[in-house]
Amino acid sequence: MLRLSKKSDYALIALKDLALSAPGTSSSAREIAGRYEIPTELMAKVLQRLAKIGLVASHQGTRGGYILARPASQISVADVIQAIDGPVTLVACSEGDETCDQYSKCTIRDPLWRLKDRIVQYLTALTIHELANDKALEPFPITISSPEPDPLEAVAQPVDH
Repeated sequence: MLRLSKKSDYALIALKDLALSAPGTSSSAREIAGRYEIPTELMAKVLQRLAKIGLVASHQGTRGGYILARPASQISVADVIQAIDGPVTLVACSEGDETCDQYSKCTIRDPLWRLKDRIVQYLTALTIHELANDKALEPFPITISSPEPDPLEAVAQPVDH
């Protein structure tokens, strides 16, 4: 199952919150955590991680807190997920990882890697600005082909005379 971690959820919530703030306004980890009923310590750790990689900037002092380090339109959801959880993966094996016993016989590895690439492309295109503005998300372009008719099903069907 493809699922974001709680830390990634919280990071996206925090960045959306900061994107919605008035320009030049900072928010503390405690303030953001309080607005969304998130444990303050966990929010602080998430914001520290985002600051370490340059997605938010922190300011000390009485009016201190966090602000976006760059415009929300220049921060992708993929940036956030990768900053918190590392690379997006769908399968345990990675390209060139031949340690899996099924590597040479696996028939789903390559299609799933292509699927992962498409998901990452979409997450890279989706920005914090779009999340903050609740903009209708563009549909993810996929092509679904009709399955070939199963000849056994045709035989199993009763025939009316």
